[in-house]
Amino acid sequence: MSSLNLDDFTDLIERPDGGVRRDAEARRERRIVPPGSLGRLDDLGEWLATAQAAVPVRPVERPRVVLFAGDHGIAELGVSARPAGTAGQLVREVLEGGRPVSVLARRLGVPVRIVDMALDCDPETLPADVVRHRVRRGGGRLDVEDTLTAEEAEAAFRAGVAVADEEADAGTDLVLLGDVSVGGTTAAGVLVAALCGTDASVVTGRGGLAIDDLAWMRKCAAIRDGLRRARPVLGDQLQLLAAVGGADLTAMTGFLLQSAVRKMPVVLDGVVAAACALVGQRIAFRAPDWWLAGHDSGEPGQAKALDRMALEPLVSHGVTVGEGAGALLALPLVQAAAALAAELPERPEPAPEGAPPAAP
Repeated sequence: MSSLNLDDFTDLIERPDGGVRRDAEARRERRIVPPGSLGRLDDLGEWLATAQAAVPVRPVERPRVVLFAGDHGIAELGVSARPAGTAGQLVREVLEGGRPVSVLARRLGVPVRIVDMALDCDPETLPADVVRHRVRRGGGRLDVEDTLTAEEAEAAFRAGVAVADEEADAGTDLVLLGDVSVGGTTAAGVLVAALCGTDASVVTGRGGLAIDDLAWMRKCAAIRDGLRRARPVLGDQLQLLAAVGGADLTAMTGFLLQSAVRKMPVVLDGVVAAACALVGQRIAFRAPDWWLAGHDSGEPGQAKALDRMALEPLVSHGVTVGEGAGALLALPLVQAAAALAAELPERPEPAPEGAPPAAP
C-alpha cells in the first residue's frame, strides 16, 4: 500500500504571512510616489515580500528555469504538429542553446534545469543529471488506457517533490516552471476540463506549434475520450494523474505542492503548468498563494485554469512556444517590482506642529 498521503499537503502548506503583507502595504503608503501609481508592480512587490517574509523585499537573485519533460502516447493520434516521441530532440536543442528558452535564459542569466520523466528516447543520449528521475519511457494513450501505473504515478510525484527540495536547498529564490513535451497540452486539456466541469471543445487549443483544423478535431476527440476516463477518478488526484496526466505532469504537480511547502515562489509558464497547478489547488487550497501566472499563451485551457485559481497573467504577448519562455518574459517584471518596493525612498515625516524649522 502506498505511503503517499496527498491530504498531508493541506496541513503542510501555509498562507504567506498576513502581517508581512500589512507591513509591505504600510511601506507602500510611505513611498514618495503616490499609492497605485505603479499599478500591478505594487501588488507584485507585496506578493514577493509576503513570499519572502521580508520587508523591504529582497531582490530576486537566484531564479531558475525548471522544465519537466516527457512524451505522451496520445501524440500517436496526430494531435500535435510534432511527430510522436520527439520531445527528446527538443530537450537536446534546449541543452545545446538553440531554443527560445535557451536564448532568453542566457540573456537574463538564468540557469535551466531539465528533468526527464518519460521521454521516448534512450537515456544514454542525454546527460545523466537530466534522466536520473525518469520513471518510464513514453506514456500510455490517455484515451484508452492509463498513462501511468499507480506505482509509476507515485514515483513521478515523489520525484517532483524531490526536485523542489533540491531547488529550495540550493537557494533558488524563484522558479520559472514549464514543460518540454509532445502531447502534453492534450493531457493538460483533459485535466482542466475534468476539474472545471466543462466540455472538451472549451479547452482544446492549437498547441505550441499550431495544428490545423483536422488535427484540432482529433485533439478535441482525444480530450473528450480522456474525459470519460478522468471523471470517475476525480476524487483521487493521484489516480487522476495516473489515468490521464502522464509522468511529467504528475511530477510537476508534486513539484508545485512541495515548492509551496518550502515557501519557494513559482512562476507558471503555459497551459501544462496551469493544469498541474489546478490539480495542486484541488489537493491543497492554499497552494496557489505561492504561484504567479507568468503570461497568457492564448490557450483556452490555460485561461480556464487560471480563472479558476484567480491568477492573472503578468504579460500577454501571444507566446505559444512553451518550454518556460513565457515565464521567463515575466521575470524582469518581478525583478523590477522587487527593486521598486525595496529601493524607492520614503517621504520624510512632517515636522511636529510648533517645532523649529530644520537647519539648512
